[in-house]
Amino acid sequence: MIRKILVPVRGDGKGDNVLAHAAALARRSGAHVEVAHCRPRPDDMLPYGVPVPAMFREQLRTQASQLADAEEAVLKGEFNALCKSYDLEIVATQSEDEATAAWVEGTGRQVDIIKNRGRLSDLICVAKPDRDRNLGSNTLKAALFNTGRPVMMCPPADPLPAQLGAKIAIGWNGSTEAVRAVVMMRRVIEAADEVTILSSGSSPDGNRAADLKDYLTLRGIASKLHPFDAGRNAGAGLMTAAQKIGADMLIMGAYSNSHERETVFGGNTQTVVDTATMPVVFVH
Repeated sequence: MIRKILVPVRGDGKGDNVLAHAAALARRSGAHVEVAHCRPRPDDMLPYGVPVPAMFREQLRTQASQLADAEEAVLKGEFNALCKSYDLEIVATQSEDEATAAWVEGTGRQVDIIKNRGRLSDLICVAKPDRDRNLGSNTLKAALFNTGRPVMMCPPADPLPAQLGAKIAIGWNGSTEAVRAVVMMRRVIEAADEVTILSSGSSPDGNRAADLKDYLTLRGIASKLHPFDAGRNAGAGLMTAAQKIGADMLIMGAYSNSHERETVFGGNTQTVVDTATMPVVFVH
């Protein structure tokens, strides 16, 4: 079961949307949401490779610390207000079977905070990367490749989701990553009202969509098969199929090819990252 959800935040204006998605899933599963703010080290704010006199260096450190304090105060105020509107009780320690939240501070690089806190979380929620503004790609990459945990990418939503996980789509191609996605998210799949397996029919022998359906049936999970035409881009076909069936969440394996290769040359996962309009849970 999803018991702990990590939401890393910083002052980029995307935290409220991600927290809304995490809260929607937390209310359904009675999970605890840990919102982790990354506080930069003052020395990281100093000009890199530029000699700075000691007096000015200390002045810059003080200013950087003050800026971090101001950002933290704003974000924590937003956190308190959002938790109230999303019916998340703010607690010091996690309670059972009740949607709760906590604010934690970490100092250093955000990728390190994600790695350290994410490995002992059941799910990590991050914003959909904005490639045009070069925002969020490193966050998604750190969560996927440095934690070994499922990662839910949250696109901007209007209106914000009231619930998540009622109608789940599983993107199935028989890969190791797809298998891990099903196994790691099994409890969420089990709790869904409707589960649909999306397959282009190109899965390797022995890993057909029908085999996954049998696997889920043996575990008491009813599911439907929905084949789709992959065309020239299976990622685009997968997103279209998920939208067509009215899924509120897509679960899939991620980056069977390397992240770098897909980012440069394109690939199914990268297409989903770039075009998703619904929450997508990736597992690598």
